[in-house]
Amino acid sequence: MSDAPHKISHSTVSTLHHIHKKLTELNSQIGRGPRQLQAGIKAIETLKASEQQAKDALQQAKIACDRKQLQLKEREQRVADLKAKLNTAASNREFQTFKEQIAADQQANGVLADEILEAMEKIDELGRELKLRTEDLNQREADHASLQSEVDARVSVATAERERVMEELAVAEEQLPDDAVEIYQRLIRSHGEDGLAHVEGQSCGNCGATFAPQVLNRLMLSHFICCPTCGAILYMTADSVSE
Repeated sequence: MSDAPHKISHSTVSTLHHIHKKLTELNSQIGRGPRQLQAGIKAIETLKASEQQAKDALQQAKIACDRKQLQLKEREQRVADLKAKLNTAASNREFQTFKEQIAADQQANGVLADEILEAMEKIDELGRELKLRTEDLNQREADHASLQSEVDARVSVATAERERVMEELAVAEEQLPDDAVEIYQRLIRSHGEDGLAHVEGQSCGNCGATFAPQVLNRLMLSHFICCPTCGAILYMTADSVSE
């Protein structure tokens, strides 16, 4: 048990503990905003990548469709040329060859036309998908802009409040006995608000360690005592004294 040879006001330690808890909450609020914004930025980057993928897929589908349409146009021209040659065939065999070529090309053109129709349907589908992804991105960006404003306002309020609480802390720390300041500062640097702990019944409010009756008696006499388990400076409240 760390038992310094001086006394300390339970009210002072209680006030300091309350202030440090408030500072912890304010620092959490101030730090939470940037984390929320960073998560939003990552979500936007993901949606942008998704939108770009949709754009690329649509562009590739259009190029493939254009290529097929050009191929069909060339094949149709070939059929027209073969039909023109029918009138100039030098023999029945040549005439028949031209007709067979025309039939084969027309059949191939029919298959190609079906492929083009499917490609155009695919383009429409990809266009709708791109539109949805763009709408999702736009909505997320709008939500992020709104969140940015909310976070800026919240952080501004919390920062101003923290400055006020820090002033309260400075005033409260002036009430500490001189020989307790170094221990207090060391504990706060190491453990923050957990460097202080109130007594609950016969136990430490931080770690739950149970104290012997003589320790509680000394605490009631305002002796400076630290918890033997977690090291926190102990203090008693009106409720703990009544217990």
